Amino acid sequence: PFVLREGGLIRDGFDADLDELRVISREGKGWIARMEQQERERTGIGSLKVRFNKVFGYYIEVTRSHLSRVPEEYQRKQTLVNAERFITPELKEYENKVLGAEERIVSIEYDLFQEVRQQVALQGARLQNTAEALARLDVILALADLAHEADYVLPVVDDGTALEIEDGRHPVVERVSLGERFVPNDVRLDTEDDQLLIITGPNMAGKSTFMRQVALITLMAHAGSFVPARSARIGRVDRIFTRVGASDNLASGQSTFMVEMTETANILNNATPRSLIILDEIGRGTSTFDGVSIAWAVAEFLHDNKRVAARTLFATHYHELAELAMTRERVKNYNVAVREWNDEVIFLRKIVKGSAGHSYGIQVARLAGIPAAVVERAKEILRNLESGEFSDEGQPRLARERKRSRPQATSPQLSLFSSGDQELRRRLEEVDVTVLTPLEALNILDDLKKML
Repeated sequence: PFVLREGGLIRDGFDADLDELRVISREGKGWIARMEQQERERTGIGSLKVRFNKVFGYYIEVTRSHLSRVPEEYQRKQTLVNAERFITPELKEYENKVLGAEERIVSIEYDLFQEVRQQVALQGARLQNTAEALARLDVILALADLAHEADYVLPVVDDGTALEIEDGRHPVVERVSLGERFVPNDVRLDTEDDQLLIITGPNMAGKSTFMRQVALITLMAHAGSFVPARSARIGRVDRIFTRVGASDNLASGQSTFMVEMTETANILNNATPRSLIILDEIGRGTSTFDGVSIAWAVAEFLHDNKRVAARTLFATHYHELAELAMTRERVKNYNVAVREWNDEVIFLRKIVKGSAGHSYGIQVARLAGIPAAVVERAKEILRNLESGEFSDEGQPRLARERKRSRPQATSPQLSLFSSGDQELRRRLEEVDVTVLTPLEALNILDDLKKML
């Protein structure tokens, strides 16, 4: 019960007096029915009724046409238009017993509850220890049953820094993948050669599932569980940090991007070389240049800062980050394999070496149910952007017009720069393209564009 005084606290058989009162209370309707039938037969009044209300309690009601048959021991209690109500000593005695029983039941139950609670409190420490032992046993048995049923293996957890999983599987997704075989994947992380894995690939391809399964397998191994893999060696991890998903915090007035940056800051300020970090699409909550700049800087910090240097899985849609593998020795590129067939994309769910060549965003949009007209228009705009089509104002051509390239010089003797573009020319001459990183090139290109 929600309230102690409602009753129902003590089971039957615990207290004899309580059981007796409950029998009286439960059998009240049966006793009334038996008395009603008995009085009908004794008086010959077929319409005689035994009823109850809160004002008079239990009473016998007889219609006026049968008043001559009412026995002398009936005591008149109330006169109505078409009937009279009576009580008898037997009925009154039973009423007192029934109504008193309800109150006594609640009172006895509460007293018994208080007594039991005091006795339990004396054994509180033993009960808590027993509950903890049973909880641990319950978890161990559940994990053992799952490991046997789902073909899990015993992982090796050691003091090394390597994290090696062969044919790892997501423990939840593989159980709910209806009609589709779950594709297992390998992963190798350490602090010497493969510290930071940049993972690219289209949405829905399986990047997030892969990273989360690595985190879950690591957590399960540290909890003492078998894990969903062919084999696993997990170097001891002090903490698992994750920055996944996109959500705002309306209560504190934080935007999606602010939440993303706050969580990222927590990771960068608290991770250690013993940590495992899962980063999913850092920087997607802001503009392209800001986003790629932040993502690039975060990746560099995780690689270069010896205080952190944590094993990291970094999923991103910024393909520029793949260039980090050229300048940072412990950064490796991986992508989720896909195949194109008849202008459709097929997700293979397999993590392979190398960076992704395309985002396949338009194909994913079509899979999501975007109208065909919108998809075709998106393809047209994408072709214009990729081919460098520009309007007369120098902006990428997005409108449905005849495509026209940016005007070029028609004579080799004509300068590409007007007299007013000397500053732009000077800036270009100062750029050494052989030493630029992709991010620096993007920033310079943005500055030059603003000078036009």
